[in-house]
Formats: sequence, structure tokens, C-alpha cells
Amino acid sequence: MNIHEYQAKALFEKYGVAVPKGAAARSAAEFESALASLPDGAVIVKSQIHAGGRGKGTFTDGFKGGVKFAKTKADALEYAGKMFNNTLVTIQTGPAGRKVQTIYFTQASDIKKEYYLAILLDRNTSKPVIVASTEGGVDIETVAHNTPEKIFKIVIDPAYGIADFQVRELIQKLGLNPAESKNAAKLLKGLYTFFWETDAAMVEVNPLITTPDDKVLALDAKVSFDSNALYRHPEIVALRDLNEEDPKEIEASKYGLSYIALDGNIACLVNGAGLAMSTMDIIGHFGGTPANFLDVGGGASKDQVVAAFKIILGDKNVKGILVNIFGGIMDCNVIATGIVEAVKEVGLKLPLVVRLEGNNVAAGKATLAASGLALVSGDTMADAAQKIVKLVA
Repeated sequence: MNIHEYQAKALFEKYGVAVPKGAAARSAAEFESALASLPDGAVIVKSQIHAGGRGKGTFTDGFKGGVKFAKTKADALEYAGKMFNNTLVTIQTGPAGRKVQTIYFTQASDIKKEYYLAILLDRNTSKPVIVASTEGGVDIETVAHNTPEKIFKIVIDPAYGIADFQVRELIQKLGLNPAESKNAAKLLKGLYTFFWETDAAMVEVNPLITTPDDKVLALDAKVSFDSNALYRHPEIVALRDLNEEDPKEIEASKYGLSYIALDGNIACLVNGAGLAMSTMDIIGHFGGTPANFLDVGGGASKDQVVAAFKIILGDKNVKGILVNIFGGIMDCNVIATGIVEAVKEVGLKLPLVVRLEGNNVAAGKATLAASGLALVSGDTMADAAQKIVKLVA
């Protein structure tokens, strides 16, 4: 689950992580009061959407930049008016963009140096890792490609937490002076505690800055949480912004389905994440484009299958459906019964290819054959993928 920058910074402050003073406004009527809470002087106006590249983005009406430096509060008010309820298109949103429904005003900071800092889970070691660089304020992928030697990594033992010697090592690599080092140590320890105690999946600060008076501030904040651990954090669940999520993904979560919308036209209904990934790959191999990732899980019910079909058909780009089931725990006949009920309920007119294999497959195939539905059977995964790609061509 992702949250907005202003929400992340509010959580940072609770853990002693220094951030510039800021105030969020969720309506135009709140702009002036939000600005009034900030000190006089320059203000940064930030569009709040769940996507990066805001500063380089363009609104659909031609206004450029989802992050603006305003010399005065009057200028900030003008920029906010142009951003609010406007659709911002960035490299991460795709051409559809995202509607800006919250504006975040922050006190402008004097920047001496910019750094990159992130904490995430290292899948290779199954431990948290701190990633840092002296090259902040730019895409970390660019730094990794052009100057990988400027990226530092420190792996943390989760049983012990971040050690003082690791903090000193990181500070030394970043080249901070003694006064900065003291502030950076407090920030690093607070940020790691936040990461660990909230079950965060990633905490990214880009840029982390030093100021002429030796402060160390998180100028930006991007945070995502492990969805599997959210039951432990109702206070974080309360921060969820459904306006930033695909309605189909929200509906899928109600039924315990793992669904991610993609840009293609062949919908996939599969059991198991690995098989779902393989199904998308083989569709691409034969020249098609998957419209979604959809894992109904190892023990889906008939109702979940019906719900999955309805969610799939909510995507206007879908031109055909591939059902690929390998029954281990899953009963193929349950899937088949759900398919029949779903097709009859929604009146499916799109091409449908079904490949069933595994537990109770004979009964499943018999259910489909007796249904009288106009569906195509796939003998193997490759056969099914080729057939659906051909049908939607």
C-alpha cells in the first residue's frame, strides 16, 4: 500500500526524522489556511499523487510541473489553483495521468548538498538494506547505470537492528561534516525504526539534503507498506487513498483476489502467482499483450471466480479471456462451475479459451462440455495461448 508524501512526512516526524515544515490542503478552500500555517518566505507547492516524476510532469491543460517553487505565498496560491483537480501526467502515470486532489505546501529549504537514501528489503539476504548515494535529487536508476560506485549499501541484521558502527560507516561514505553527522545519525536511526515498526516495504528519501546551517532534512518522502502486514496497522490503513487506486483492483481486494491492471487486451484468470506470470509471458511470446495479472489463489470458490470474471469485463480494453488453471489444491470442477455461472450471468460475448489440468480435471472438462458455452479448450498452456492470441488478432 502506498501513501502520499504529506502522510509519510507526518509519520516521519513521529519517529524523529527531520522534515521541512508543511501543510496539506484537500480543497481549494483550505489553500489559504494551509499557507498561513507556514513561515513567511518561499514555498514549495507539491501535487500529491502516487507516482514519481511529478516535477517533470505536465498537466493535461499544458501547465508544466507538478512541483513548483514559489517566491511568495501569493505565487504559491496561484500554482495550487492550476494544479488542483487537474490531471498530471508523468513518466510513471502513463498517458492517462492522475487527478490531483491534494496539494502539499512546504517551507522552502536552503540546500547545500543533495543525497539519496532508501531502506528496503534485500530479497537475496532476506534482510533490510540501506541504499545511499551522494548523488541525490536524480533518478537512482541513472546513478546506478552511469556511476554505480557512488551507490552504497549496508545490510542490517533484523535481530539486532541498525548498529552504531553502520551509522558511522554510512555517514563517512556520504562525506558529512561533524555537525551534519550528528543530525544524520538521529535521522538514520529514526528512519530505520519507522521502517521496521510499520512493516514498510520501502522508504525512499530523494533528496535527503544538508543545509548551510548543518541540518539534515528529508526533503521528499516515498513510502510503501507490506499489504500482508496491514492488519497490524489500522492507523496506516486509514491513510489509504482509494482515489489513487484502480477501481478494479479495489473490487478484487474485497474478494481476496490478486489483481493488477495492465495495458493489453487479453485478460488472464490463473491460480498461483508463478503460473500467472508464466501465462503473461507466454501470451507475449506468441504476440499477444496481457490485460492483467489475476491470481485467484490456490483454493478459490465459485463466487470468487464469478467476481473475477466481472472484474475482467470491467476493463473496456479486454478483447478475449484466457483461463489457465493447474489444479493442485484447486479443484478444476470448482473453476469450471464458476466459469459457467459467470458467463451465463454476464452474458459473455468475447472469445474465451480455457485450459484445465490437475485435480479433478475430468469433472471440470465435463462441466464445461455440458454447459453449451461457446468456449475454446486448450490442451496445453502453449496451445491455449496461441488460440487466444489468434482469436483477438
